[in-house]
Amino acid sequence: MTQDSRVAVIGLGYVGLPLAIAFAEAGLDVEGVDGSPRRVAELNDRHSPIDDITDERLSAALDGSFRVVGADVARVEEAAAIFVCVPTPITGTKDPDLEPVLAAARFIRDHLRAGQLVVLQSTTFPGTTTGPFGAVLEETGLRAGADFDLAFAPERVNPGDPASSGKGVPRLVGGSTPAATTRAATLLRRINDRVVEMSCPDAAEMAKLLENTFRNINIAFVNNLALLCERMGLDVWEVIDAAATKPFGFMKFTPGPGVGGHCIPVDPYYLAWRAREFDFTDRFIELAGDINFAMPRHVVELTAEALNDRSRSLKGARVGVIGVAFKPDVQDARNSPAGAVLAGLAERGAEVRYHDPHVERFRDDAGRDHAGVGLDSLLHWADAILVVTAHHAVDWEHVYGQADLVVDTVNSSAGRAVRPRQVLRLGAGWSDVGAA
Repeated sequence: MTQDSRVAVIGLGYVGLPLAIAFAEAGLDVEGVDGSPRRVAELNDRHSPIDDITDERLSAALDGSFRVVGADVARVEEAAAIFVCVPTPITGTKDPDLEPVLAAARFIRDHLRAGQLVVLQSTTFPGTTTGPFGAVLEETGLRAGADFDLAFAPERVNPGDPASSGKGVPRLVGGSTPAATTRAATLLRRINDRVVEMSCPDAAEMAKLLENTFRNINIAFVNNLALLCERMGLDVWEVIDAAATKPFGFMKFTPGPGVGGHCIPVDPYYLAWRAREFDFTDRFIELAGDINFAMPRHVVELTAEALNDRSRSLKGARVGVIGVAFKPDVQDARNSPAGAVLAGLAERGAEVRYHDPHVERFRDDAGRDHAGVGLDSLLHWADAILVVTAHHAVDWEHVYGQADLVVDTVNSSAGRAVRPRQVLRLGAGWSDVGAA
C-alpha cells in the first residue's frame, strides 16, 4: 500500500488543530483549512486559540510542514487524505444540525478526485458517514469504496488535557470497505500507538456516542442523588467519596451546576434522535438530559435560599460568579451551565458579575454580554459568591477567607476552614464549624 504522506484537515478548532499538528510532527505535509478568516489569521500569527496547543508548538509546526489557509485558496485536491473536524451542534429543538458537516462535504466534493481517503471525525449519529455525508461526496459521480475511500474515526479530545490528543489514546476507525478501514488505520498509526479497526463507520459512530452518553447519564444520576441528599440532610460528596473506595464495580462521577462543552450536552441527543427513526424511545437519554438541563435552575434557587438566610431577596442582590468556563482550567465556555445560571439570576432581578482567569468575556443564555472582573473586586462587591467552575488559578483560600456567603456547586470548599453557615453546598447543605 502506498503511504499517504499529504493530509488536509478541515476545521482547526479543539479537534482539528491538534490533529493537524500531530500529523505535521509525524513528518507529513499538512494543509489546515478553516472557514473563518479570523481563525486563519490568528494561527498564521502563531497564536493558538486553544488550551491544548501552545504557541510554541504551533510555531514549530508552521516552521515545518504545516500550512494554514482559508477555504478559498485551499488545495485539498492535492492531499492523499482529508480529515473533517467541524462542529456537530443541535437545533433549538435538540435535533441534530448536520449543516457544518454537510458544508464540509460540499467543499470536499468540489475538490474530490479518485484515489483520495476522506475521514469524518465529527461526532454524529450512526449512518451519517455512509448516508448524508457520503451522498454529498458521491454527487461528483465518484463512488465510495470504488473510486475513493471513506471512513469514520471519532475524535477523543478532552479539552484541557493535551494528552487526550496524543499518541497514548487509542483511536477507533471504521471504513465503508475493509480496504478503507485498513488505509485509514495505517495513516492514524502514524500518530497513535493503538488503532482499533471496526466493522463499519456506523459501529464507530455508535461507539463514540456510547462514550459520551455514558458520561451524561451517570452525571445526571449523581446530580439527582445530590438533590435527594439535600432533602435527606446528607452530604452527597461524602457519600460519593465513600462509594469510590470500592476497588471494583464503581466509577466515580460528581454532581455540579450542569453539563457543558462540545460533547456531553449535545451528543446524547444525536443518539436519541436516531433511535426515534427506528421507532425506539431512549428514555435513559431523555431523562438524563432533563435532569442535567434543570441543574442551573436549581443553582439559582440555592442562591436565593442562601441570600434568604441573610434576610435578603435575590431581587436586587449582587451575586458574584466564579468560573464561567465549562470545566476547570480551560478557556472554553461553549455550552457552559454558567450561561443559564447568569441568565437565570438576572431574570430574577439580581445584579451579576463574574471572575474567570481564563475567560475575559462571556455571553449568557439570554444574550447578555459580560466582561470579567478581578477577584478582589468581585469579593468586595458581591453580597453572595457563587462558585460554578473551580479553576486551580483561583486563590480559594482568599475566597473563603473574604466572602461572607458562598454557594458552592462543585465542592471547592472541601477541606478548607469555613465558618458556620458561610457556605451552602450543592448536595450537602450548610457548612458547620470547621467543616465544609
